[in-house]
Amino acid sequence: QVQLVESGGGLVQAGGSLRLSCAASGRTFSSYAMGWFRQAPGKEREFVGAIVWSGGNTYYADSVKGRFTISRDNAKKTMYLQMNSLKPEDTAVYYCAAASKAWVVVREKYGYDYWGQGTQVTVSS
Repeated sequence: QVQLVESGGGLVQAGGSLRLSCAASGRTFSSYAMGWFRQAPGKEREFVGAIVWSGGNTYYADSVKGRFTISRDNAKKTMYLQMNSLKPEDTAVYYCAAASKAWVVVREKYGYDYWGQGTQVTVSS
């Protein structure tokens, strides 16, 4: 089992930046590919980005490409989401997730085995 805890959310003005963290405990963090998803009120949970176990490959949704960056530190068992040039439409609860297919960039939420509880990001205009 893997336990995931997100942190770093908050309120920021449009154009600002935030960095989210996802801390893992339990089984070996480096055995998992990781992903970020978000869910706005009344909407489906959507893919934001993902990273393979080594950090050597990442993939982003078109809506965040060029603005968001995912990284991971396997020694610290932590994944990060650096969010720059934030827009009001980025407002959502952000979730991190772990997938046992460690070498694959997993874009579908059904491909993930473990989820965090989420952290709220609110971008004001």
